[in-house]
Amino acid sequence: MKTFPHSDMLKQLPDQFFAVLANRMEKAVAEGHDVINLGQGSPDKPTPPHVIKRLQEASQDIENHKYPPFRGKKNLLNAVAEFYQREYGVDIDPDTEVALLFGAKAGLVELPLSVMNPGETMLVPDPGYPDYWSGPAMANVPMHMMPLLEENNFLPVYDDIPEDVKKASKMLLLNYPNNPTGAMASEEFFDETIAFAEKHDLCVVHDFAYGAIGFDGNKPVSYLERPGAKDIGIEIYTMSKTYNMAGWRVAFAVGNPSVIEAINIIQDHFYCSIFGAVQDAAAEALTSSQEGVDELVELYEDRRKALIEGAREIGWNVAAPQGSFFAWLKVPEGYTSTSFADMLLEEAKILVAPGIGFGEHGEGYIRVGLVLEKERIQEALERIKKLNIF
Repeated sequence: MKTFPHSDMLKQLPDQFFAVLANRMEKAVAEGHDVINLGQGSPDKPTPPHVIKRLQEASQDIENHKYPPFRGKKNLLNAVAEFYQREYGVDIDPDTEVALLFGAKAGLVELPLSVMNPGETMLVPDPGYPDYWSGPAMANVPMHMMPLLEENNFLPVYDDIPEDVKKASKMLLLNYPNNPTGAMASEEFFDETIAFAEKHDLCVVHDFAYGAIGFDGNKPVSYLERPGAKDIGIEIYTMSKTYNMAGWRVAFAVGNPSVIEAINIIQDHFYCSIFGAVQDAAAEALTSSQEGVDELVELYEDRRKALIEGAREIGWNVAAPQGSFFAWLKVPEGYTSTSFADMLLEEAKILVAPGIGFGEHGEGYIRVGLVLEKERIQEALERIKKLNIF
């Protein structure tokens, strides 16, 4: 059988980090081991019942059996605008400032293809979500990695970016609450970001995937809350984390109309919008009672407490995340992020994500997810305690 060579674009794509983790998990389970999976980033709780009920009802609507409008149903676009006004006090024009996405990941990949040209530089956080690297590879744009260091509260330092890189850059990508570090951004940081972007003619893209999940009573700041933010950028929000709708593949970008239009144009060629019933259910989630969201944050905070307090009890000096459902834990002395992750899997049957998979500056850490029951997190700590490494 003839083998057709892959395109040059496919050949330059980065390895899929999470697929590798999933394969390691499947292999260990297939060998009969009870593996505690702390490496995943998928919510473990079901979608709220009232959202599922709305999907069931909407699936019976004959109109939803037809092609949906290319750029989304009006009720969902209006729901997004209502959500941003209610949660953040931000006015959004549903007709020109919202683009529906087949999950936030799709939008993040599409953006460099939509508003950048080959050779223009994209400023990307390091460590950061590995799928951030896919869009630049497809668009043939170089990345400049911005170190996120603990001594800087895991925020980029714009003064450290070389002048020639600033001049070549077109897009700045941020993500707070942060995956993988769990750090939060302040209003002051976003104000600094806006001033920096205005000075260097940058498009700001804020990945707000964990926008609902802040701890110790602190609500995460939306980039769009700050004066001038919409003039130079957008925010991407997903239903996956806030409403446990990861498998539904529905998200949205909001903000600068020219960037939103660029996303909509490329999606006009890729898709014919999201299944109408899913859109109706998403609108229900955004506009109905948010009590379930509050309960979800309390659940993650309880799990965070179990993880951090339990780790400290066995002598592991770790810092608590400020938001997201991840913890960013320093590995013990004498280990790399990979060797520590390998040891945990081999000797304790615990899967974690090695920090190096999130970028060069992820070395020395592992990422642990809070998407398992508290009892399993506590069991993982008991297994680690028995290794006598602290």
